[in-house]
Amino acid sequence: MGKMIIVSNRLPISSTERGDKSVVQILAGEYASGLLNQLDKEEYLWFGWPGVAVAEAEERAEMIVSLKEKGMVPIFMDQKEAEQFYDGFCNETLWPTYHYFTQYIAFDDDLWEVYKKINDRYCQAILKKAKAGDTVWIHDYHLLLLPQMLKEQMPELKIGFFQHIPFPSYEIFRVLPWRKEILEGMCGADLVGFNTYDDMRHFLSSVGRILGYNHEAGYIHTPHHLVNVDSFPLGVNYNKFREAAESKEVCELVHQYKHELGSQKLVLTSDRLDYSKGLLQRLRAFDLLIDNHPEYLEKVSMVMIVMPSRTTVPEYMDLKEKIDTLVGRINSKYSTLDWVPIHYFYRRLSFHELVAYYRISSVALVTPLRDGMNLVCKEFIASRTNGDGVLVLSEMAGASKELQEAIIVNPNNIKMMEQAIYAALNSPIEEQQKRMESMQKTVRKYDVYHWSKIFLSSLDRVVQKQQKLKSRFLGRKEMSLLKQGFEIAENPVIFLDYDGALIDYKEKPEEAQPDQQVINILKELSKNSEIVIVSGRDKATLEKWLDGTPVHIMAEHGVYWKHQDSKKWITKVDLVNDWKAAFRKEMDEFVERTPGTFVEEKEHSLVWHYRKVESGLGNLRKRELFSHLKYVARGHQLQVLEGNRALEIKKPDISKSKATLEFLENKSYDFILVIGDNWTDEETFKKLSPSAVTIRVGYTYTRAKYNLQNHFQVREFLKGLSLNNTPSSKGVNLV
Repeated sequence: MGKMIIVSNRLPISSTERGDKSVVQILAGEYASGLLNQLDKEEYLWFGWPGVAVAEAEERAEMIVSLKEKGMVPIFMDQKEAEQFYDGFCNETLWPTYHYFTQYIAFDDDLWEVYKKINDRYCQAILKKAKAGDTVWIHDYHLLLLPQMLKEQMPELKIGFFQHIPFPSYEIFRVLPWRKEILEGMCGADLVGFNTYDDMRHFLSSVGRILGYNHEAGYIHTPHHLVNVDSFPLGVNYNKFREAAESKEVCELVHQYKHELGSQKLVLTSDRLDYSKGLLQRLRAFDLLIDNHPEYLEKVSMVMIVMPSRTTVPEYMDLKEKIDTLVGRINSKYSTLDWVPIHYFYRRLSFHELVAYYRISSVALVTPLRDGMNLVCKEFIASRTNGDGVLVLSEMAGASKELQEAIIVNPNNIKMMEQAIYAALNSPIEEQQKRMESMQKTVRKYDVYHWSKIFLSSLDRVVQKQQKLKSRFLGRKEMSLLKQGFEIAENPVIFLDYDGALIDYKEKPEEAQPDQQVINILKELSKNSEIVIVSGRDKATLEKWLDGTPVHIMAEHGVYWKHQDSKKWITKVDLVNDWKAAFRKEMDEFVERTPGTFVEEKEHSLVWHYRKVESGLGNLRKRELFSHLKYVARGHQLQVLEGNRALEIKKPDISKSKATLEFLENKSYDFILVIGDNWTDEETFKKLSPSAVTIRVGYTYTRAKYNLQNHFQVREFLKGLSLNNTPSSKGVNLV
């Protein structure tokens, strides 16, 4: 069993000076504590930046040694790199994009180059320690390129990626000049996780529309592997907060705070300084509450805890100034000699101080403008040992999808927030306890340990699924064995799909005629083997294109056969086409609604092509038409098949699989090779004898034994069979 490798932007450590030495301590934040607990009995390594720029080689060596004892590996950056990577691309480009603040996005190629360089530095460090079979769990937006970098250099790694922040809609994400590279980087993982279904949905939409990858039931079919995408809501260490809330330290602080603040009710808001957190909107809502309800003067206060963050970034400095100004204005407006409406703390509170405020506050106001999850609300719930209290929660926080018993608000609607605070302050104790009991049950069950356990078990499942479908790439060794088998065979036969295997797909099907190289390859192969072209194309087109080429032809998935030594076509299936007119009308309606689509009519089938349509719209129309045709087709005993950006409807008696197996009947071929690129070829791969050589073009997750990436590699492979030489490593990507 391989080891676990955790990768994050920063290591979960703090460094304090004791005399002339630095002492490193582990800081178990929420997801860090969940991971460390999961890894307690396993061999693991944790890679990340130590949080400080260490310039001296001697200092770096000492840190490497001290962290090695804790299973941690530092990734070093100098001060300028850290600024350009973390403060620069991560937080001036990715952060505002992913949180929908497009006005703050920095489009800087130099920062992008640094981002790539640091991701590669992580990659090279991991490769020095990793072995085939290890599990690598990568965290968050700082390392979006890392999954692909690792997968390309060590495909045997089991790679999971979890994004803690939101993933934006396609319309937002597409503004990034590096959108394609980012998505390809993330798709290097075997499992990509988000906090919510919405984030997952946005990601899949961007992958489909930018990369053109198909996805179904949460699985993306990339050219190289199968990627599972799912939502895994991050939880908190419930028992940690529960036990702390009942601890002696917290009880003493609760007594102290109550003595200082008196009997007034408290509305708590606690978050990091960030424009995505909606801090100004919270203050304005509280200001409106006091203005509308003067009876709350000296009876209700807000405790506002703002943790310093990115203090050198201009947008954050400006936000801090606005908060200070607004807090001062509200306090000067309403304060009395014995009371202030807002108790403002601009600092990091200790863990016990924070839990004490969770305990004594009547209401928690957690209203970010956009947030991946936001764990403050879950910490508040876990700390409510008396089972009371009310949570006012933004619908823009990922946690709102789980905590439906909270009062859910739109954080941009100040009046709505003010009314929610009022409702929370006046909520009957029985109603509070009923809602809190339900939320505590959720937070307790779906804690951080559950999150890490479910993610890792899902990663195991997707890798198992990959192994069931995975074909081997044709390397030099495999090629040599196949060539040897072909040369000694006395009666070989080769079945070839046309589009996608011999010829690349064209936007206009009539433009896919064979070039001279294809004709030459087929003629050369036919000297030593029977060649069968098995295609969904109509017989007239295939006859015209392959005229004079010594091959058998099966047209329209096997409806028509033409033997290489004959000029006549044989109809293998006696079919009636009285169904076509009605279905043609249905499909033409979709053509009218979808520019760029068209219907190809064959003798015994209809094909709706959408290759020229924008991928998002094309996939939407495809699903709609597929569902409609499949429902209507039942009464006519018809079959609807998905092709490469096409839908085909035909009689079920027609299939490549049936035609291929019938061709092989009562014949003693001692070498059978089948090459196809489509899902319609999968049934053929499944039903052939185990001795047959099957190759899928494009996807590696298939019932076929081997895989080639494209029609160029197919041609090189076939040339290698027919000539007295092995194809070049460049042509077939031999390994």
